[in-house]
Amino acid sequence: MYGNPLKKDQCFDDIRITKSSIDNKFCDANSKYIAICIEAAGGGSFICLPLNKTGRIERDFPSVCGHKGAVLDVKFCPFDEDVIASCSEDFTIKVWQLPPEGLHTNLTEPTVTLAYHNKRVHGIEWHPSCKNLLLSVGADNMVVLWDTDTGEILWDTTFPDLIFCAAFSYDGTRVAITCKNKKIYVIDARTGDIITEAKGHEGTKPSMVVYLKNEKLFTTGFSRMSERQYALWDTSNMSEMMHMDTIDQSNGVIFPFYDPDTEMVWLCGKGDSIIRYYEVSEEEPYIHYLNLWQSKETQRGMCMMPKRSLDVMHCEIGRFFRLLSSGLCEVVPFIVPRKSELFQDDLYPDTASDTPAVTVDEFVEGKKDCKPILMSLKDEYAGGQKVARKHVEKTKKTAVPDGPKRRGQGQSKKAEPDAAPAPTPAPAPAPTPAPVKTPAPVKTPAPAASHPPVSAPAPAPAPVSKATPASTSNGAAEAHQAPAPVQAAPAGPALPPDFDPQGLLDDIRKLKLIVKAHERRIKTLEDKITQFEANTSEEEEAA
Repeated sequence: MYGNPLKKDQCFDDIRITKSSIDNKFCDANSKYIAICIEAAGGGSFICLPLNKTGRIERDFPSVCGHKGAVLDVKFCPFDEDVIASCSEDFTIKVWQLPPEGLHTNLTEPTVTLAYHNKRVHGIEWHPSCKNLLLSVGADNMVVLWDTDTGEILWDTTFPDLIFCAAFSYDGTRVAITCKNKKIYVIDARTGDIITEAKGHEGTKPSMVVYLKNEKLFTTGFSRMSERQYALWDTSNMSEMMHMDTIDQSNGVIFPFYDPDTEMVWLCGKGDSIIRYYEVSEEEPYIHYLNLWQSKETQRGMCMMPKRSLDVMHCEIGRFFRLLSSGLCEVVPFIVPRKSELFQDDLYPDTASDTPAVTVDEFVEGKKDCKPILMSLKDEYAGGQKVARKHVEKTKKTAVPDGPKRRGQGQSKKAEPDAAPAPTPAPAPAPTPAPVKTPAPVKTPAPAASHPPVSAPAPAPAPVSKATPASTSNGAAEAHQAPAPVQAAPAGPALPPDFDPQGLLDDIRKLKLIVKAHERRIKTLEDKITQFEANTSEEEEAA
């Protein structure tokens, strides 16, 4: 697998990316939009750019600007591409309904305003299998679960210190939380009760977490010596970690991204120019390093596109959006090269669909399976062409009655719902044409000469016509008027039409960097072993 960043005119340029010092991703994407937190006078704003609007972004491009403080996080609803939630320094969370055709003027009126936190709200997460459930994390050390359809609070839990990160489990029945007191908590997503806790990374800098399949946790953090680390935990036994390793000694917070279909974890550090990726397995050491992708520019924010929005016909297994200091939002697809044009079942197992598995009431009662409803990406393709996805018409929501509510508690909170978002079916993605193969040129044998090297191919006669290859080759033989029948020379290594020598050199340079990194690691381990043996010898002599 390799990263293949798009050209600058295929990315998004001249964006006033937020300068907030909060350790956050500042962007989110789906198959229709990329949302980015931006700098704006007079309050917080973010923009929702259609993925087909690439190039330079105008300064007066319409934005979503209803917050009174800087926007710290944005998240698209996984079940409606036109619904997005945002949280801000003004203590509120707002849910927005985007027009089906995109924004033409500034959007200032949210459909729902959720107000309960008494300090800034720096993190939000949608439930993975239940529509209208939103989790919020605030600087008041509180985690709150909201029903965005009614504005009600299902539960709230207060922790002893600042909360860094919160992540739902695969089926949404558990929530993992990392805290400033260097602990990791696992809570019940239906009640907010703490199920288990454990001592996490020993460093004081922020620690992040993602919930893997099979009740595993993957965390990133810092050691006591400020070394960046990652670790794997089993929630059934949190007394000790399953695996831990050191990455490097940089100071940027690392954000993990998880693909449950391929069991891959991607690590993107704030202020880094590298994206590392690993595979999680059931065999020791459980976390297997695969490779890294490196750029020249550092990233201030990043997000990953949902799996169902990728280009399956070109074996795209991941797509990242990187917010650079220069104001560019760089698009980096990750490709697994395959020669076959058939659907690759091993790369694309059934993935989570845009259909919710349970309603809010069913989730609270706990009487129905909460695992996401899966869909096959193969169903979207026919004859090598991407076909339109059929969307189910969704019913319009009713207006939210006035007054704050708290489900099952009898205690009023400061929720200020205006109206529930009205989902609108998103248009199908544009068809992606299948690649067309061109026939290789016919080469005549040269006496006493070897085949040309790949890096410098020898000139060849005119390519054979695609319609009549036989007649063209016969005509070439008659033109040479050879006394004996000309035997076809063995075919040498043919260059692909899109052969890129510079790209090959870049790959070689990256491999050299990887080898050097491993050599440094080996040298460090050898030094530690030598020091250990020396200390042991000194102790034996002293004894």
